[in-house]
Amino acid sequence: MATLELDVTVRHGAFALSARRALELEGITALFGPSGSGKTTLLRTIAGLEPQAQGRVAFDGTVWQDGVRRIPPHRRRIGYVFQDGRLFPHLTVSQNLRFALRRAVHDPSRKRIELADAVAALALEPLLDRRPSSLSGGEQQRVAIGRALLANPRLLLMDEPLSALDVGRKREIIPYVENLPAAFGVPVLYVTHNVDEVARLASRVVLLNDGRLAAHGTVAEIFERLDLSIYAGSRETGAVLSVQVEAEDHGIATLRLGAQRLRVPLASARPGELLRLRIHASDVALATERPARLSIRNILDAEVLAIDGDDGVHVDLLLAVDGQHLRSRITRDAQEELALRPGQRVLALIKSVALEGTLLG
Repeated sequence: MATLELDVTVRHGAFALSARRALELEGITALFGPSGSGKTTLLRTIAGLEPQAQGRVAFDGTVWQDGVRRIPPHRRRIGYVFQDGRLFPHLTVSQNLRFALRRAVHDPSRKRIELADAVAALALEPLLDRRPSSLSGGEQQRVAIGRALLANPRLLLMDEPLSALDVGRKREIIPYVENLPAAFGVPVLYVTHNVDEVARLASRVVLLNDGRLAAHGTVAEIFERLDLSIYAGSRETGAVLSVQVEAEDHGIATLRLGAQRLRVPLASARPGELLRLRIHASDVALATERPARLSIRNILDAEVLAIDGDDGVHVDLLLAVDGQHLRSRITRDAQEELALRPGQRVLALIKSVALEGTLLG
C-alpha cells in the first residue's frame, strides 16, 4: 500500500486549497466533491503541474515538493489521464502508445508495463492503426489510459475521465478502469463529482469541499455519514450495500444481504457473484409494523442508529441492516407520527423498481 503525504496550499484569487493529510492509496481512491471544491487543483498539485502550490508533497518516501524545491512532473513517475484524452491527432493509436513507451522510466524494483499488456487489458488491438479523430469518446479515453500506463507510473491520476461521455460510453469504459489496479499494481487517484462512479469504482473516498479535505474513509463510511449529505445533494444521498447473487429467475435476481434477501430486476446475474448495490435514501420507506397486501417486495428488518435534521421538512435516518448500513429520508411529520428514535426496530421498504440499474458490480 502506497502513502501520499500532503501539506499544501494553493491560492487562485479568492479561492484557496488547503490539504494536510497522509493518504494510504490502494486500488482506486476517489477525490470527490461538488464542482469548484478543488479536486482538479489538488490533482495538479500532486502531479507537479500547479505553479502556485506551496508546501510538501511526498509519495512512498520520495519527496516531490518541499517548499520551493520540487521535482518536475516528468520525474515523478505519474500517469495522468485528462478529461479529453489529449491524444496526438497526427499519430495513430499505436504511435501514441509507443511514444509513451519510449519516454517511460525503468524502475528495477517494478515489473515494466509492456505494450502488449496494456493493449490486451484495454482491448485496443482493433484500434491500433486508426487515428484519434476516427475514435469514439470511449475509445479515445481507453487509448489515453493505455498511454498513461505505458509511462510505467508509480501512481495513476485520472481527472474526470468519463465526464464527457454519454451513459452508453461510460458503461463501456468503467470495467476497464475498475480493473486497472489489480491488472497493473498501480494505485489510482480518481477525480469525480459523480456519486455512481464513486460507488462503482472506489474503495476509499477523499471528500473535498470549498478547498478543504472534509472527510476520508471507505465508500461505505463516507456515504453513511448523515453530516456529509450536503456535499452530495439531497437526491444523491444514500448508502452502498455489499450483496451476493443467490439465484436468478426470469430476470429477477435474489440477492443475499446477511440473513435477509433482496429481489432486484437483473437478468445478467450469476449465482455467487459479489455486487455493490447503491440505494437512494429517498427510495427507502419505513414502517413500524409489517404491512399486509403490499406491492413492495423488499422489506428488511433494521434498527435506527441515528436521526439527523435536514431542511426542516425532511429528516435522514441511519439504519443498521445485518451488519451494514442503510439510509432513509422521510418527512419530519412521518418521523414524529411513527415516534422513530435511535435504537428502535423498524422495517425498511424498498421498491424493486427503485433498485433497477443501481447494481454497481
